[in-house]
Amino acid sequence: MTGDITTDSFYNGRITIKQDRDGYRFSIDAVLLAGFVRPEKGDRIVDLGTGCGIIPLILTHRYPDIRVYGIEVQKQLAKLADLNVKENHMDDQVAIFRSDMKVLKIDMISGPADLVVSNPPYRKADSGRINPDRQKALARHEIKATLNDLIETADRLLNISGKFFVVYPAERMVDMLTGMRSYGIEPKYIRMVHSRSHEQAKLILVKGIKGSRPGIITGPPLVIYQNNGKYTDEINGLYNFNPVCNSM
Repeated sequence: MTGDITTDSFYNGRITIKQDRDGYRFSIDAVLLAGFVRPEKGDRIVDLGTGCGIIPLILTHRYPDIRVYGIEVQKQLAKLADLNVKENHMDDQVAIFRSDMKVLKIDMISGPADLVVSNPPYRKADSGRINPDRQKALARHEIKATLNDLIETADRLLNISGKFFVVYPAERMVDMLTGMRSYGIEPKYIRMVHSRSHEQAKLILVKGIKGSRPGIITGPPLVIYQNNGKYTDEINGLYNFNPVCNSM
């Protein structure tokens, strides 16, 4: 962790997030994924590649009756995530582990997971320019873990009928959906994410269920920006989460 740390706040200061100014920083993709997840009371959730811990913090802010394990292979990011958990007084709900997902075992998270979520690296290791910043490179390219590693880990950790939630580039949709099915996590619900309503989808949000029968529902498109450049009402809603007491 460098000495140059920024602090951002969410939900009128109810959550604060520290990040390296020049290192890897979370994007709106993580907020989209957190808004897509619908845990139930008592769920045990694993966030693979938690970064600074933004997804566990958002989820536990909105759903107080869950337990989240954030898994991060990078030492600096794992330290930041742990610091963020402590400073937001969420120690009782969130635990951060520095671990390679490929060696993660069920007993490390006190039993099978009800949900696995991930905002994984989007690019193959041999595609595009690799960022010279090691932290950013590992977060954006499949250097430490491939898509296959991600899905295999989700399958290994999940209960039967457990749910897998992921955000991923639309151009790699086939890779994600076929990979999930190959490990027995059936894609059940998908939303296309568009920067603006007239533009092609850049991202997908996918929910899969382990051991489920085939059959997928395509939800309404999620549009990030209005034509005037401001966030749409749905995105504004994601940045103004309120705690939810009842399961959804």
